Amino acid sequence: MRYLPFVCLSICVYLLVPTVTCVAAERPNFVFFITDDISPDDLGCYGSQTVQTPNIDRMAAEGMRFTNAQLTISSCSPSRCSIITGRYPHNTGAPELHTNLPADQFMFPQRLRETGYYTVLSGKNHMGPAVSAAFTRISRGKGPGKEGDWVDILRDRPKDQPFFCWFASTDAHRPWQFNDEAPRYTPDDAEVPPFLYDGPLTRKDLAEYYHEVSRTDFYLGQLRAELKRQGIEDNTYIIYMADNGRPFPRCKTRLYDSGIHTPFIVFGPTVKRESVCNALVSSIDIAPTILQLAGQQKAPSIQGVSFATLLKDPNAKIRDYAFAEHNWHVFQSHERMVRYGDWLYIRNAWPERQNLCVESDPTYPSGKELWDAHAKGLLKPHQIDIFQKPRPAEELYNVANDTDQLHNVATEPAHRDMLIKLRGILDRWSKETGDTIPDDPTPDRQNADGKRNSTFEHRTMPGTETNAAHINHPGPIFAE
Repeated sequence: MRYLPFVCLSICVYLLVPTVTCVAAERPNFVFFITDDISPDDLGCYGSQTVQTPNIDRMAAEGMRFTNAQLTISSCSPSRCSIITGRYPHNTGAPELHTNLPADQFMFPQRLRETGYYTVLSGKNHMGPAVSAAFTRISRGKGPGKEGDWVDILRDRPKDQPFFCWFASTDAHRPWQFNDEAPRYTPDDAEVPPFLYDGPLTRKDLAEYYHEVSRTDFYLGQLRAELKRQGIEDNTYIIYMADNGRPFPRCKTRLYDSGIHTPFIVFGPTVKRESVCNALVSSIDIAPTILQLAGQQKAPSIQGVSFATLLKDPNAKIRDYAFAEHNWHVFQSHERMVRYGDWLYIRNAWPERQNLCVESDPTYPSGKELWDAHAKGLLKPHQIDIFQKPRPAEELYNVANDTDQLHNVATEPAHRDMLIKLRGILDRWSKETGDTIPDDPTPDRQNADGKRNSTFEHRTMPGTETNAAHINHPGPIFAE
């Protein structure tokens, strides 16, 4: 069994066994708060004029707010599996919705547990039974957002161990649920993104979503208050983020900022106070960062890079490229994205298909209103995205000038050099990480109207043919 070094105030060496030989206070604690289906635009500290998030805003003001944090996929379970392993979705063996993480995949909380941390998962799991090896305790959580037992977990934890808490809310996931722990909003309060239809159903849908966003704020405040009560907040890293974008058409599952850009706020002992970081980071960078902060070495399987240097110097740089995937999520899809500076490039392997997710079908209010408006010819050109068939095989956006990615410049001669460059970078990443386009892909689980396919089953997934679950190459990180 390999020995792993750990540096604390006194130099200690730990075997991979759950033995504590160093005072717990000398090792930092971690509260990892991962929300469900929230876009940064819907938080006050990221510009919302409507949604009340005073606790999140306060932590952002006191700690570090990241403006360019990218997910590797905008889909619930594969996003979480990517985070816990520090690997791209097609490299985890669980790249599609509702697939379980294989037991042989490295999980960074398991390394923490093996080196003396008390590790807890409470709330939404959605990664499968194998993650039980990574946590000392697993709880389903309590209440409509699954956050109701979190303060109790902090209060009742073993006091002779440092802790890592993976707190996973189901806020703000449909169906909406209401209680008195967050404000209620009216349709008049809604800030309607330009790609949605601005009508009464959409406004009411957004207003009800805001309630759940604010509920995550309530529990962040409760957690910080408990940490302060115990006198351990100064030795605890707190991370607030989401697994994917808001559950609305052209958001969740998609590779635009409305799906892939995550709120990302960090507070902790080495974090530069009152700072904003514009550096590019990826959700696969969380695993190596937490391991480094806990004094552990990066596992060879981790494809991400640590952003610990950014916590001290927000002007530093840890990567030039961030990559993301869109795999099966109820509807069949294979899209790939690379982010580089102000540029966003997307490639679609199946442009002949509509680009749908459950939240964009007529089952939900904002989806229904969009479909009804489309049938009546009421939509503007930038609102017809989900109805395009065929779609562009390639998309290129300057995100500095086009914050919602509404103007595809892939065919414009002035940007041909950037198109060729990013096309080549994505080719290299796909080859080096073993990404594939399946010949027998998982089919749609339902049609656009919500009718289920009774014979549905997962089939060949991206990376299966190359055994990508055992490929550790990270692909390009820095521009040459």
